[in-house]
Amino acid sequence: MTDPLDRIAAALERLSPPPPPPADPHIHPAYVWRSGSLVPVRRFAPLALDMLIGVDRQKAALIANLRHLATGYAAQDVLLWGARGTGKSALAKSAVGAVQGEARDATSPGDLALVEVSDLSGLPALFDALARVDRAFAVFIDDLGFDVPADARALRSILEGGAEPRPANVRLVVTANRRHLAPRDIAEQESAINPRDSADDHMALADRFGLSLGFHALDQDGYLAIVAAYARANDLKFETTDAISWATRRGSRSGRVAWQFIVDLAGRAGKPL
Repeated sequence: MTDPLDRIAAALERLSPPPPPPADPHIHPAYVWRSGSLVPVRRFAPLALDMLIGVDRQKAALIANLRHLATGYAAQDVLLWGARGTGKSALAKSAVGAVQGEARDATSPGDLALVEVSDLSGLPALFDALARVDRAFAVFIDDLGFDVPADARALRSILEGGAEPRPANVRLVVTANRRHLAPRDIAEQESAINPRDSADDHMALADRFGLSLGFHALDQDGYLAIVAAYARANDLKFETTDAISWATRRGSRSGRVAWQFIVDLAGRAGKPL
């Protein structure tokens, strides 16, 4: 007769099968780091760069840095910070896609992939896995922020200052709504023995990023320019007053709000996107 413990173990294994083998890190354009394995993104379709309006300086700086990374040159970790909905995440993915396109067209010899990470505790294991791969990787962390200073210090140690350096083929591309990533408490600064020490501690993580690119709230003309670009790309007509009214009702002018307006416009026109 089978041992009851063996039957229980077999039943548990069926309920919770082992994770799938990690994907080949050489062939896919984008991955997600999940439960200690690289999982390929099923459909990596970043927005075309020319659809990102009003961020030309940020585009140029990020693409140049990613080209350096892809070709094996020295490259910086990147922090994209600023107002919500202004294209930080879209640019991170679009810039990687643009560098990949250059490699496909043989205009650049580099080979670059994106790896999205949501659990920062898995970063050391990810770095170890990618260090053995003959390919460059942009590790993408979206909407990063810390409420507990100790969590920010842990990431600081991973980025710089740990006993084991990060592999040269891996750099971080991080988006955040706050420039300094952790909130700054005025009361904390007033009660500190040296107020500057408290401020420096909050800014220390942001200082680890060699390239810091700011994204700022749009004015009305900038918002309408983005709406117009989306409308042209999707063969839609719109009224300026309608687009402005949409943004007013949401209390924000941003690329995200512009796209939401286009989705509503297409729905009203009976068109898919």
